[in-house]
Amino acid sequence: MANPNVLLIVADHWSASLLGAAGHTAIHTPTLNQLCANGARFTNCYSEHPVCIPARRTLMTGTPAKTHGDRRFQPRLEMPDLPTLAQTFRDAGYQANAVGKTHTYPQRDRIGFDDVQLDDEGRTLYGVTDDYEIFLGDNGYLGQQFGHGMSNNAYQTTPWHLPEEAHATNWATATMARTIRRRDPTRPGFWYLGYRHPHPPLVPPQRFLDHYEGVELDEPFIADWARDPATLPYHLQGVAARGGYTRREERAARRAFYALCTHIDQQIASLIGTIREEGILDDTIIMFTSDHGDMLGNHNLWAKQTFYEWSCGIPMVVMGTKNCQKVGINRTDNRLVGLQDVMPTLLDLAGIDAPQSVEGQSMFGNKKRPQLYGEFGEGRHCSRMLRTQTHKLIYYPVGNVFQLFDLENDPDEMQDLAADPGCTGLLNDLKKQLASELYGCDLQLLDGDQFIGEPARTFVAGPNRGLSLTRGSQWPVPPVNPKGDMDFFPEAPDSDGTNT
Repeated sequence: MANPNVLLIVADHWSASLLGAAGHTAIHTPTLNQLCANGARFTNCYSEHPVCIPARRTLMTGTPAKTHGDRRFQPRLEMPDLPTLAQTFRDAGYQANAVGKTHTYPQRDRIGFDDVQLDDEGRTLYGVTDDYEIFLGDNGYLGQQFGHGMSNNAYQTTPWHLPEEAHATNWATATMARTIRRRDPTRPGFWYLGYRHPHPPLVPPQRFLDHYEGVELDEPFIADWARDPATLPYHLQGVAARGGYTRREERAARRAFYALCTHIDQQIASLIGTIREEGILDDTIIMFTSDHGDMLGNHNLWAKQTFYEWSCGIPMVVMGTKNCQKVGINRTDNRLVGLQDVMPTLLDLAGIDAPQSVEGQSMFGNKKRPQLYGEFGEGRHCSRMLRTQTHKLIYYPVGNVFQLFDLENDPDEMQDLAADPGCTGLLNDLKKQLASELYGCDLQLLDGDQFIGEPARTFVAGPNRGLSLTRGSQWPVPPVNPKGDMDFFPEAPDSDGTNT
């Protein structure tokens, strides 16, 4: 075979810290630890836009939001007219198949793949019954996948309520294994496996909850700057409003989250076993990463959409083909990398030229970036990040608030140095670099090269009528629902009916 096979595994909500190989003392990830030992782990990998759709557009096009057009999460925005990772592999003679979550619109857009076996988490509001739901129906569980009653965007938990083989993680693994077994043996394969978990709903099979019985879990860490919600920047007030969980709920959530991770880890082992049995493991590149992380209660914050390490820092593990000198074995690399680098990295390892449109760079090249820019949102709920090799600057336009962290000495971001007189020079230098990255409506936040932002305001949480987008019965198939999109930050109305 002239070109290697490529397996790209993308989890959802998996933070970089949640690997045994990264030093986490509670989580159990033996398979991923072995991938690290047999390849390379990048310790400073980031989701440039830490929310599902923008992150996946970056991964699939090798471009940041400025190019692909979404830094906000626009669920009805079609993919840009750019070469995708899948199409580029196909143009090079590969068969390209996807299984699981792709989070595109329209949902059956194959974005360059020959075929997609889709798990879109029951998003029937856009008019599609996905392949996982069809599988459940074919096996006698029609409309039952959300019978557990847990929300897709909240952190209460319960054990999975159907047989384990009907769990989305098992379905995705089994479907990808069958896809690999049915491959064309005369052509190399590019296989994308998108696991929907550990993204809520937090519904692991009982045996994985039992796996953490008696294990001492790490506790959420909370910096002094995060303890009083009233002093947080406006956007963080909105994120913090998702919390309010009891201590019991917080412990249960962390245990269930880790159980979902271990479930995925075991299923990856099963898939690697299939690849080995097919006799192609030595000729296969495997990459594991995530679209973004999850705060899991750290700094009193949950989920994503922030630029703190547990939200935007993601795992990046690559195992090359047998004896691949470029990847190596049991090595770590601390260069700054992001999801825009996935496409050029995999193409580089496969010996394929990246399209001219790609702005990322191979993680195994000689070029290393001095800084990485990140952006989420527009309007009131937006934030911007500049990450250097040692420090991170976060900017919240509402209130014109900056935070500065020394990640070499403070990886948990406990000490905000923005007001430290000894850091004034560094702060000003990073502000100038950040200002040079802004474009579009962000230019209104500047007066010359000075940040002026927007007036400060207070977020007042409104009713959460949709229970954080809890799904219901999927049979009969619900109608197309133009009002079904997620409201991430429900805010209380003013007396005149406008938001505060």
